[in-house]
Amino acid sequence: MVIKKVRTRYAPSPTGFMHVGNLRTALYEYLIAKSNGGDFVLRIEDTDRERYVEGAVDVIYDTLKTAGIIHDEGPDVGGEFGPYVQSERREMYMPYAQRLIDEGKAYRCFCSKERLEELSQSSEFGGYDRHCRDLSEDEINEKLKEGIPYVIRQKMPLSGKTTFSDAVFGEITVDNSELQDQILIKADGYPTYNFANVIDDHTMGITHVVRGSEYLSSTPKYNLLYEAFGWEIPTYVHLPLIMGKNEDGSVSKLSKRHGSTGFEDLIKDGYLPEAIINYIALLGWCPKDNQEIFSMKQLEENFFIEGISKSPAVFDYDKLLWFNEQYIKAMSAEEFTERAMPYYKEVFGDRDVDYSKFAGILQQRLEKFTDIPEKIKFFAELPEYEKDIFINKKSKTNLENAPVNLQEAYERLKALPNWTFDAIHDCLINMAVEKELKNGTVMWPVRIAAAGQKVTPGGAIEILDILGREESLKRLEKGLEKLRS
Repeated sequence: MVIKKVRTRYAPSPTGFMHVGNLRTALYEYLIAKSNGGDFVLRIEDTDRERYVEGAVDVIYDTLKTAGIIHDEGPDVGGEFGPYVQSERREMYMPYAQRLIDEGKAYRCFCSKERLEELSQSSEFGGYDRHCRDLSEDEINEKLKEGIPYVIRQKMPLSGKTTFSDAVFGEITVDNSELQDQILIKADGYPTYNFANVIDDHTMGITHVVRGSEYLSSTPKYNLLYEAFGWEIPTYVHLPLIMGKNEDGSVSKLSKRHGSTGFEDLIKDGYLPEAIINYIALLGWCPKDNQEIFSMKQLEENFFIEGISKSPAVFDYDKLLWFNEQYIKAMSAEEFTERAMPYYKEVFGDRDVDYSKFAGILQQRLEKFTDIPEKIKFFAELPEYEKDIFINKKSKTNLENAPVNLQEAYERLKALPNWTFDAIHDCLINMAVEKELKNGTVMWPVRIAAAGQKVTPGGAIEILDILGREESLKRLEKGLEKLRS
């Protein structure tokens, strides 16, 4: 089969969880294909029935769609190399295994589970002892006649070395004596991961195999299978590990103890899909310049295999948060409002609120959309507060001047003919000028009375504008009552 076009594949197992390491593999496979004008294939590897999780295939579809990683071929969109679900390809693997048996490159292994377990506990062997490798034809036929279950194993070379080249790690050589006679077909008739992978990749014309560096040691097994069939070996691209920071400053392989490690969990934590993808793209890949913010289209245009590092990448949640902030700040006010709406509704329910004004106080200060409810809940209901928070040294406010200045501001605001941002601004600034006060001396007590808390998104003017005349004046009156009590 001659395939000139670059073809990569993402072949996840439907286990119900998309780890950021798996997502990065999918992303790099997608980018390698697209940066070379090629095709990206989705293949579901569901032959490990013990780990299969109902509904997990939908998780894969939803994750890739949300992440913007769109496959050209797959179970849901079809293609000329289908089917794209491994269990639906089950019938095609046995003939290939039988071919290897016929050519003396594989054999039936009738060893029982008990024998294999005893063998694994023995210090004499590091693995399978090739007990069935040289059974005679008569012995094999007798066992088949008795109906003894068997697996099919590949005959690995007993001497020499296997060398392969990886696009990231270079040339790697392994002693063949270290290789076990790997199982190709299990006793239940299903292929092993390694065998099905090679058959599927070849028959689907996959040119570049991308996976984590933890699979480097398995690559000679793949190569020996390709060579056994006389097939062209694909380009291997092994990716560095993703590590997480431990509390003691050390690093270890990224796991849940470091924080959310699944795409869906990160989304629930408030990170934007495009920010996650942008950050993950740079976990192990370095662009040619210092650019950090990339749209998917820019990644497709700029990605190159040579930029992938050998060194493990450390997942930094602070850096991801920075990316998230940049994406939020870059949104139009309309897009910001649309994305923030579920969080606004969480606070206000069905109340009639002018949500467009919130972008002005939130967008440039927000790290994650999930922070919105906590930041704006005081707009929906004035929290209980102590009058001591009217005291602020920087603004030169205390319990003596705060009620005086708040009363003056209240009277001036109450007399405003129009309740607009500019009118509120001019009213309070003019008061500070006329009374020869710092702006903060006027604004602090007004903001405290309006919000009932020290830290707020936006200042006194923005808060009064959003609250509206009636609610603002009501809250200022409560503040005056509290200060006079």
